[in-house]
Amino acid sequence: MAAITDEQVEAVRALVARIPPGRVATYGDIADAAELSSPRIVGWIMRTDSSDLPWHRVIGASGRPAPHLATRQLELLRAEGVLAVDGRVPLREVRHTF
Repeated sequence: MAAITDEQVEAVRALVARIPPGRVATYGDIADAAELSSPRIVGWIMRTDSSDLPWHRVIGASGRPAPHLATRQLELLRAEGVLAVDGRVPLREVRHTF
């Protein structure tokens, strides 16, 4: 992966901060909006610099959270009214568009 710039980090952070309660965006949605070459860049940024952001509103394209985050992420989303079905968030209903 190419070096990630401060501008890219800030663009991702700003987009994640804009996702309203009760909505989600995928890593790919954020990568597209930030004009990044890969959703993996968003994943890396989220892993390293998102503790002060609504990280739980960012989900994989399948609608499933990462296994190591699933319980906590789905709990936080449920508190915002986002109900998962069989561990999958209904993206058609709750996907945020930038």
